[in-house]
Amino acid sequence: MKRWLFLFLLIAAVLPNLCVAQIGGEATFAFLNLASSPRAAALGGKIAAFDEHDASLVIHNPALLSADMHNHLSFAYVGFLADVKYGSASYSRSLGRMGNASIGFQRVGYGDFDASDVSGSITGTFDASETVANVSYSYAFDSLLTVGVNAKSIFSSLEQYSAFGLAADIGVAYRSRNGLFSAGLVLRNMGSMLKTYTQGNYEPIPFDIVGGISYKLQHAPFRFVVTLHQLHNWNLWYERKEEEDAFGLSDNNKPSAVERFGNELLSHVVFGVEFTPIRGFYLRGGYNYQRRNELKVEEKVGAVGFSWGVGVKISKFNISYSRAFYHLAGGSSHFSISTSLSSFARGK
Repeated sequence: MKRWLFLFLLIAAVLPNLCVAQIGGEATFAFLNLASSPRAAALGGKIAAFDEHDASLVIHNPALLSADMHNHLSFAYVGFLADVKYGSASYSRSLGRMGNASIGFQRVGYGDFDASDVSGSITGTFDASETVANVSYSYAFDSLLTVGVNAKSIFSSLEQYSAFGLAADIGVAYRSRNGLFSAGLVLRNMGSMLKTYTQGNYEPIPFDIVGGISYKLQHAPFRFVVTLHQLHNWNLWYERKEEEDAFGLSDNNKPSAVERFGNELLSHVVFGVEFTPIRGFYLRGGYNYQRRNELKVEEKVGAVGFSWGVGVKISKFNISYSRAFYHLAGGSSHFSISTSLSSFARGK
């Protein structure tokens, strides 16, 4: 086990030096970073570790796939900004001593658009969509350590332009013997475009290194989740440009080295908390500092960067809903339903 853990940490240390750091707007297939799981969305949008078995989180870290998810089927739907909608589905199965496997897909529809010629005359309509099909596999070396890989085929169709790419996620997850603590690390979206929108114009895929911990209090119904993202890219903080007041004056005070360090550090951190007052019922909340800093409007910040959600188990079904606030103009609504097909076969 120590050899495998050392190998993974070595890859995690070396790979960032081989990859070009990406930030928003500088990579294609950006939809790969969207949170399709209501639980992940409620906890801030990104997650790498969790101490409870949840099949919807496998897309975030394939090492979270476990034998407890055998015969689990999950569907999710998201109403995003500007009438953008996307959904996902997944099915998981245990392979016994050979490990665990899962298949799934995610599709984003950007809606219909008016097509026009060079003079601006409307000539018709067109649509745009992107899809990813994935196969996940995980193997538990013991009850504590699990490694996983997620292979993705990515398809994009934007009017007459189309693109195709391949990518993979590699993750590791640790879970304590008492089941209260977990830690995870995942290298996401390692891959490349194989077919470009225009000839020879290859664009990078949004690579990310995400790590995190999850801890549930033993004698209280609270679970805390802390996630670190873009670990390979320290320069993540967006420093707003100086704005002049009514007299044409601006504040020339630059942030100190300590303030800049604190802002950079917080830009990598996503906080989440889950409250379980009774068995089978969850209340969730999250805070994403980077999202709040980049998308807020100074005059009215509102709840930008915050998220919340609720989950409930009804009979054989787990139902979740969450709401994430991106901007004053709106946010995203996430809904999912999952079940174990084995519970129907056994009449449970």
